[in-house]
Amino acid sequence: MELELLRTYDPEGTNGELKLVVCNTIELPWLQNRRSVSCIPEGRYELMKRTTAKRGQHILVLNVKGRDGILIHPANDALKELRGCIAPVTTVTGPGKGIQSRLANEKLKALVLEALERKEKVFITIKSK
Repeated sequence: MELELLRTYDPEGTNGELKLVVCNTIELPWLQNRRSVSCIPEGRYELMKRTTAKRGQHILVLNVKGRDGILIHPANDALKELRGCIAPVTTVTGPGKGIQSRLANEKLKALVLEALERKEKVFITIKSK
């Protein structure tokens, strides 16, 4: 399965549209891929399921150059709730801000985990609009 994240950059946050799932995303602004303060570079990344005590089942973005632990998880305000991860949202309300993130995340997670259970590889391609 291939997912595509189309980004719009703004100094206050990065918004995106995740194709295939009909969901939007929010991220931190592009700050040269600096750990914990920047969205990740554009590119194609494999996704995998990961389970931790803190977050339960979630989606991990693999092979991000110079970074690790990049997740797809709920958040409604990138500057306050993200450290370089991607947050699905139902509606974008401003640069790096959205609403109903948990709902969008559950929809995305169900789709990705179902594909992974069928032994499909799942990729996300991130690029500018």
